Amino acid sequence: MSDGSDPPFRLDHFLVNLAARGLIGLALALPYPWRVGFTGWLMRRVIGPFAGYDRRARENLALIWPGKPQAERNAIAAASLDNAGRTLIENYSTRAFTARARSIEPEGPGYGALIAARNDKRPVILVSGHFGNYEAARAALVARGFDIGGLYRNLSNRYFNAHYVKTMQAFGGPVFPQGRAGTAGFVRHLKEGGQLVLLFDQDVPGAPALPFLGHPARTALSAAELALRLKADLIPFFATRQPDGLGFRVELDAPVPHSDAETMMREVTAALEKRVMTHPGQWFWIHRRWKGGAL
Repeated sequence: MSDGSDPPFRLDHFLVNLAARGLIGLALALPYPWRVGFTGWLMRRVIGPFAGYDRRARENLALIWPGKPQAERNAIAAASLDNAGRTLIENYSTRAFTARARSIEPEGPGYGALIAARNDKRPVILVSGHFGNYEAARAALVARGFDIGGLYRNLSNRYFNAHYVKTMQAFGGPVFPQGRAGTAGFVRHLKEGGQLVLLFDQDVPGAPALPFLGHPARTALSAAELALRLKADLIPFFATRQPDGLGFRVELDAPVPHSDAETMMREVTAALEKRVMTHPGQWFWIHRRWKGGAL
C-alpha cells in the first residue's frame, strides 16, 4: 500500500518499463558498437513508429522546412530517431561510453574560458540542446577534472525514472532534480565554483517565444538569468556525433556576453540553430518544440 509519498501504481507504466528494461538489457548484452547500432535501428524502425515519434518528427520538419522534398525530410526524421536510440543506450553503457569519452579532446574558445573559470573558482553554466549526445561532452570534461553537475526533469513513469536517474549519476558530478530542493543544490554548487549543464530546447509554458528555425518557440530564460545572478560564464557547447556513429566532436563556443536574459538566450538559440542546420539529423525532432507562443 502507498503511504501517499509515492504516486499510485500504474499498470501501463509498469509494463512499459518492463518492456524497456528488457530491450535495454538485450542491447547491453551485445558488444558496444553492435548495441549502439542495434538500438538506433530499433528506435528508427520499431519504437519510433509505434510510439508516434516518427510522425511527430516528420510534422516538425514539414513545419520548419516545407520546401524540402518529402524524401529528404523523411531521411532527417529517420536519422533523428536513430540518434535518439543511440543516445539512450550510450547513456546506459556508462563504463564503455565514459572510457571512449576520455579520449575526446574538447575544442573551441569556450574550453579555454572554462579552464580559466575553474582556475579562478568562478561558476560556469554550460548550455546545450538535445543534439548529438550532450553526455559525451559532460563525460569528457569530468574525465579532465571538471566538477560538472546536471539538472534533470523527473519522468512521469516512476519505474523507468528510477534507473534513468542512476544513469545520469554514473557519469560523475552531482545531479539535481527540477524543483525547489534541486534548485537550492545546484545554486550552492555554482556558488562554490562548480559547473552546471542545462538543456534549454524544450517547450516551457509561460516562457517568452523566441525565434528558433524561423518559428516562435517558448524558451526558458533561466540559464541566462542564473548566469547574470551569479556572475557565471554562459557557454554554449555541443557534442556532434561523427560519421562512424560512435565518436563525438565536443565544441565549446565563446562565453555569451552578459546583457539581458532574453538577448543572451537568443544568442544561445542561434548557436544551436547553426548546428541543426549543419547536422539536422542529430537534433531531437521528436520533441514538441513549437507547441505554443507567438512572436
